[in-house]
Amino acid sequence: MEGKKRDTGMTRREFVQTVGLAGLAAAVAGTPGALAATEKPGGTAPAQTMPKRKLGKTGVEVPILNLGCMLDTINNQLLLRQALKWGVTFWDTAEAYGDGLSEEGLGRFFARNPGARKEVCLVTKLVPQGGDLTRRLEDCLKRLQTPYVDVFYIHAISGIDEMKPAYREWAGEMKRAGKFKFFGFSTHTNMEDCLLGAARLDWIDVIMTTYNYQVMHSPKMQEAVQACAKAGIGLVAMKTQSGGPSEIKTQSEAELKMANRFMERGFTDKQAKLKVVWETPQIASICSQMPNLTILAANVAAARDQTKLAREDLEAVRRYAQETSCDYCAGCGAICQAAVGGAVAVSEVMRCLMYHQSYGDPELARLTFAGLPEETWRRLTQVDYTRAEQACPNGLAIGRLMRRAEEIFA
Repeated sequence: MEGKKRDTGMTRREFVQTVGLAGLAAAVAGTPGALAATEKPGGTAPAQTMPKRKLGKTGVEVPILNLGCMLDTINNQLLLRQALKWGVTFWDTAEAYGDGLSEEGLGRFFARNPGARKEVCLVTKLVPQGGDLTRRLEDCLKRLQTPYVDVFYIHAISGIDEMKPAYREWAGEMKRAGKFKFFGFSTHTNMEDCLLGAARLDWIDVIMTTYNYQVMHSPKMQEAVQACAKAGIGLVAMKTQSGGPSEIKTQSEAELKMANRFMERGFTDKQAKLKVVWETPQIASICSQMPNLTILAANVAAARDQTKLAREDLEAVRRYAQETSCDYCAGCGAICQAAVGGAVAVSEVMRCLMYHQSYGDPELARLTFAGLPEETWRRLTQVDYTRAEQACPNGLAIGRLMRRAEEIFA
């Protein structure tokens, strides 16, 4: 019953949500489908191995779980050590994460653990703004205390036209110089168009894209994923928990049924959302921000677990996606951007709100907002968003959310 209290003093809904946030790491050990991250008695090697998939035409096999390092890596060296121990050897960072501090923390780890660098498939990223990619990449490598990264991304593009022909030449030079092995981009906005455009190029090796239970079922996204797979482009999924920009989340029967269903099978709704993404074989890995050992353990357990989701499980997630879509910005920024005449980067503001509301990371939200074009700040509440709201596929209250963004970030 919804209002019934457990011994913890929480309602059933509160219990489900708290367990989900905590990750339910090893608490379900011993139950069918249990996802405990265990080790061999008396040893350090995991009792279960981390599954791997090929990263497109690179031919490299990477763990299906990727450590997103948008966190304080300097003060989380134990987390890095445990990730390595549990087979999470695909690490993703960026110049923009903590203004280089994430890279610095990884560099300290590699310096203290010299053998670790060879075990890790290392990624870093640069936004085009700021120029001089060569110098900035060198600075990244100095902070990381390594002569090269395995994968380099142009960070957060919103259109394939941003991947200029000059990048092809530059990437070739950097590969020949041994600065990175593989080249690509990350995208949170207009993902389907970016993927489809990349599939027509012959110099993109890897793409990290928003991909989750909210966007994966659209015909255009399915077409884009297939096109990239055919072109041999390795795909890494991010934003798999599908956080939204709204303060008030939709509470539905579908949500509770989904959570209860997966808990009965031995894993949480958050773990289920990861498993739904892994059901797409073209996704090589999921990049997940795991800022503590509890979440790391829960995600590792989900990755190792071999339980396949049944058709009924996938349908439960699909129903949940439909009932909560009004809380989710699907990243189709070209639609709302056109509706406001290009005056405001609506989808980018939505991303800032997502970091603030869903991630609970106000510092990241403010830093991301500060990096937006100045006209977005000035025009945020001066624009009529009626047409944008009418055009939004998910029916988001864009005007209200933009006003809320000004209140938070102004």
